[in-house]
Amino acid sequence: MQNITEVINIFYMQTLCSGREGRRCALFRFLFQQAQRKRMFGQSHSGGSDSASSPSGGRAISSSVAANTAYIQQLLGSPTDLLIREFGAGPRKHRLVLVSIDGLADKTVLNDDVLGVIQSGDWLQQTSLPDAGEAVLDALHHEVLAINGIERIATMDEAVLNILSGNSALFVEGATQALALSSQGWKSRGVEEPQTEALIRGPREGFTEDMRVNTALLRRRLRDPNLRMDSIQIGRRSKKDVVIAYIQGIVHPGLVKEVKRRIGTIDVDDPEGSGFIEQWIMDSFLSPFPQILNTERPDKTTAALTQGKVAIIVDGTPFTLVLPITIGSLVQSPEDYYTDWIISTLMRILRFIAAFLATFLPALYIALVEYHQGMIPSKLAFSIAGSREGVPFPAVIEASLMEVTLEVLREAGVRLPRPIGQTIGIVGGLVIGEAAVAAGIVSPIMVIVVSITAISSFALPSYAFATSLRIIRFGVMMAAAAFGLYGIVLAYIMINIHIVNLKSFGIPFSTPFAPFFRGDWKDLVVRAPVTLLTRRPQMMQTTDEVRMDTHEGK
Repeated sequence: MQNITEVINIFYMQTLCSGREGRRCALFRFLFQQAQRKRMFGQSHSGGSDSASSPSGGRAISSSVAANTAYIQQLLGSPTDLLIREFGAGPRKHRLVLVSIDGLADKTVLNDDVLGVIQSGDWLQQTSLPDAGEAVLDALHHEVLAINGIERIATMDEAVLNILSGNSALFVEGATQALALSSQGWKSRGVEEPQTEALIRGPREGFTEDMRVNTALLRRRLRDPNLRMDSIQIGRRSKKDVVIAYIQGIVHPGLVKEVKRRIGTIDVDDPEGSGFIEQWIMDSFLSPFPQILNTERPDKTTAALTQGKVAIIVDGTPFTLVLPITIGSLVQSPEDYYTDWIISTLMRILRFIAAFLATFLPALYIALVEYHQGMIPSKLAFSIAGSREGVPFPAVIEASLMEVTLEVLREAGVRLPRPIGQTIGIVGGLVIGEAAVAAGIVSPIMVIVVSITAISSFALPSYAFATSLRIIRFGVMMAAAAFGLYGIVLAYIMINIHIVNLKSFGIPFSTPFAPFFRGDWKDLVVRAPVTLLTRRPQMMQTTDEVRMDTHEGK
C-alpha cells in the first residue's frame, strides 16, 4: 500500500509540474520531500520492531543488531571513520556490536576495557546465563564492564549522539536497549600559559579547548561542595556542551535562572564558540562596551565565582565567560591580588589614566591646536607651530591618518605569525612614522600623541575594553574637530549617559559609581588590604555576604 501511494504521489507531482503552476508544484514537492524524510527516520510508519518509537520520543532501539547498525550507517552516510566491531561472546555465541568513531573514541579503552574484558571474562562460562539479550545486557552493565561512565539508553537518537560525542554504543542481539560507554579520547592541547592575559606574578595555567580539563582546573582551585556545574547542550546540529558554573549559597538564584533562560533561547545550527554565546545573551548589542568578561585564566574565574558571579564554559574554546561585570571589572587584573595593596592601587590608577588617554588624548590635541591655542603655554605653542610648519593637512586629518595607519599595523601584526607580527608592528610603526615626518605629511608632535595613545590602550588588561575605547576615540576626535573642547565635553557626557543606562544581567554597568555602594569602593580604584576585604560586592546581592571571618566582637 505504501509503494502504491508513492507511485501515485510521483505521478501527480510529475503531471502537476509539467504545467505552468510553479508555486503549487514547488509546494507539493516540498511536502513530498518532508513525507519522505519522515519515512526515512521512522516517524511516519509503524509496525515492526525496527521502526517503533520509544515513549520518550525518537526511534527505539531494535532487538536486531543488524538493523541498528544499518540505521546508523544510513544516517551518517557510511563514513570511513565509523568503526563497527561485531563479535560473538561465550559458548552460546551471543551476538554483540560495538560502534564508535575513529579519532573520537580511545582505542585503548575499547580494546582493553571493553572487547578484552567481554571476550575473556569468566562470566561467559556461566551455564545459568539465559539466552535472552536483556539478561546479557544486565550482566554486562552490572557485573562485567568496569568503565566508570556507563549508561543504558533506549533510543537510536541517544546512541548516535553518544557516538558522535566520542563515546561508544554496545548493542546486544535480542535486547531493546543498549549501553553507552564513556570512551572519549581525542587529541587536545595541553594546559599552557594564557596567551592573552600574561602576568608577572601568578599561576601559569590557562584554559584549553577541552571542557573537562577546564572544569577540572576550576574544581582543583575551588574545592567547595556547593560548586555547581549545570551542563546543557545547545545547537540543533552541533549539540555543543555548555557548563554553567556557580556556587550555590553565594550566587543570587535569580541570576542563575536568567542565565539559563537566555542560553535556552539559542536556537541555531552551531553556536560558534563562546563569542557567539556572548553576543546572543548580552543586554545591548548596540553598545561598544563588553558586557560579559571573557578570560583564559582559571584563577580569575574562581575569584569571580566566589564573588557571586556566574561562569559559562563552552566546549571547544579556551575562553570562559564571566558575568555580570561592571566598568571597574575591565580595569582589574588578577595580579592586583598577588602583590602588595599599595603597588596594586598605583597600577589601577595608572590603568584608569591610560583608559582616559586612549580615549581623549588625540581629541584634546585637535581641540587645542585648532580652537584653543591660547590655552597652550607659549613655548609649547611655538614648538607645536614650528613642527606643524609645512604640514598640508589640518590636525583632524593628520590625526585620523596616523590613527588609521596604526590600526592597520596592529591588525596586520595580529594576523601574521607571532615572530613576524611583532617585527611588523614595531618596525612598520617606526619606518612609517619617520617617513611621514620626513615627507612633511604629519608633524613630530602628532607621532608622539599617537604613540602615547597606542601604548595607553595596551596597558588595559581587557582586550575587548581596549578595542571599545579605540572605536570611541574616533567619535571623540570628530566631536573635537567640530566644536573643540565643547565637543569633547559633550562626547564625555554622552559616554557617561550611555554607561549609566547600560546593564549587565540586571547590574548597572556604572556600579559602584552610580548607583553608589560604599563598601564596594574598597576594591575599585583603590585596592584595600586583604584584611579589609571582608564582604562580597554589595551590588551582586549575594545570599552569603561574608567573605572573610575576622572574629569581630569575639
